[in-house]
Amino acid sequence: SEAKSGRTDLIFLIRFRHCCLLRNQRCILAYLYDRLLRIRALRWEYGSVLPNTIQFHMSAEEVEWFNRYKKSLATYMRSVGGEEGLDLTQDIKPPKSLYIEVRCLRDYGEFEIDDGTTVLLKKNSQHFLPRWKCEQLIRQGVLEHILS
Repeated sequence: SEAKSGRTDLIFLIRFRHCCLLRNQRCILAYLYDRLLRIRALRWEYGSVLPNTIQFHMSAEEVEWFNRYKKSLATYMRSVGGEEGLDLTQDIKPPKSLYIEVRCLRDYGEFEIDDGTTVLLKKNSQHFLPRWKCEQLIRQGVLEHILS
């Protein structure tokens, strides 16, 4: 109000304050955008269920955003690959072989393969399974890829 009444020496301070506020706003938006990119990358790395240690460090709004992104990605994957859909989260790195040897790190229960065979995944048991069926369980920490 004093600047409007004729004190021109305050105009510089008002402009400087406004520039500082705009800079702070840009910094905050850049930080939030980077955080969203990292949360989106978590979906591709860990799958649809995040470990509690990671979820503990996320705000409620970030968890909500993750869940909406997860649903949106699932809807898209179902619409792309015909009847069964197409799982884009598998084979993030090109496979060297179709079957891999895995060790079960914790009791999981029965696991069915496409040919109808069921495998009982018990702690410390080792199996030779198709890579694409195991990749999600490896990311979740149920299985461990044994490198020979």
